[in-house]
Amino acid sequence: MPNSELSGALRRLPSVEELLENPALAAEIERYGHRLVANSARKVLEKLRRQILAGGALTAADLEPERLAALAREETAAIYKPTLQPLINATGVVVHTNLGRSIMAAEAIKAVAEVAASYSNLEYNLVKGTRGSRHDHITRIITALTGAESALVVNNNAAAVLLALTTFAAGREVVVSRGELIEIGGSFRIPDIMAAGSATLVEVGTTNKTRLADYEKNINPLTSVLLRVHTSNYKVVGFTAGVAIGELVELGRKNGLMVMDDLGSGALASLLALADEPSVSDSLASGADLITFSGDKLLGGPQAGIVIGKSEAVERMKAHPMARALRVDKMTLAALQATLALYLNPDEAAARIPTLRMLSETAASLKPRASQLAAGLKRSLGTGADVQLQQAASKVGGGALPLLELDSWVCAISPVSIPVDELASRLRDTAPPVIGRIHGGRLLLDVRTILPAQIKETVGALEQALGQN
Repeated sequence: MPNSELSGALRRLPSVEELLENPALAAEIERYGHRLVANSARKVLEKLRRQILAGGALTAADLEPERLAALAREETAAIYKPTLQPLINATGVVVHTNLGRSIMAAEAIKAVAEVAASYSNLEYNLVKGTRGSRHDHITRIITALTGAESALVVNNNAAAVLLALTTFAAGREVVVSRGELIEIGGSFRIPDIMAAGSATLVEVGTTNKTRLADYEKNINPLTSVLLRVHTSNYKVVGFTAGVAIGELVELGRKNGLMVMDDLGSGALASLLALADEPSVSDSLASGADLITFSGDKLLGGPQAGIVIGKSEAVERMKAHPMARALRVDKMTLAALQATLALYLNPDEAAARIPTLRMLSETAASLKPRASQLAAGLKRSLGTGADVQLQQAASKVGGGALPLLELDSWVCAISPVSIPVDELASRLRDTAPPVIGRIHGGRLLLDVRTILPAQIKETVGALEQALGQN
């Protein structure tokens, strides 16, 4: 664009104050205030200015006062629109990290609402009338469930591992198998956590084989911790060998060293008889000094990092200055306590905790729900899409049991007038958004992770998406 045309286009843009004088913005200014709407108007004009400078042509319609006012209203409304919103998970991945991991039980949701709506005894001892500890609210129920001597809750499992290493291994060495140097979503890497905790990582063994002698020959006066890390999000198969946590405990006791077991996914007892996933109770029975695991993976509760183990070790972690920086709030404690209370009755836990219920559903129990969804889609979409009922495989997710596939049923959708990736994109913009998976040129909606109450909403979302042609 020649300089003269460029200058002319820029001059046609109104000033911020001129735009704010438009009567179409009067209601927004009264509701949200002059400053906020002015900022929105400034952003709209700056976007247009950049478009002009980049050589983009603007028509007279683009600069109509009503059009500019509408853009300013949209910009203002976007500020107040929540970006964190509920959606329908039709991917079949039960503990989906990107979609918020576990859905909490109704009892946990109720507990959160109650403590959020009122003052609480978060750090107040009602018996003594003095300051109390927030850790006390959760210790009793965790130790009752697991048989551990003591417990601590921080904001996630990465924080639990970091706090443990900082407390017991800062300036010293931690021995871990080379095959357990995991990386999970969000670039959490064991070597990086070691460095953050000022501990020195000592890798032993090889990627596929580590023996007890590999640990033993690397123990020296600087050694502080023998660490076992559960490779929850990958499997090394074939010519492999590893060291059982019980063997590591014996070696630790022989040498006066702490043994720590990072389980990650957090399966309690035998409620989840899935493949060979190690359970918290098995690890505790081995005699490990400290065990860490997540609250929002296989446990089915809120995001939290749970530490259980020997009283002396756990109390030292509670007293560490970093514990305050990593502590959880009253809502997390309420949700976790309510979730754990369900585990006191295994039948209740299996029925009431959504993650456990979804993981335990069989293909036979899922087929009626899939048939209901398929029938609803066929009635509503008519000739706009081909809908087929198919068997498929769901996944556990959350970095747990990566090789395990759960037999399930899906509705496979082939839109007639738009590409399948366009349909998936449109579904992300419906109310509520629906997230499926594309396979073989079709959009698959897996009913394992679609709640029964969401069947009608899922049909409505497809209607919205295909009605945008």
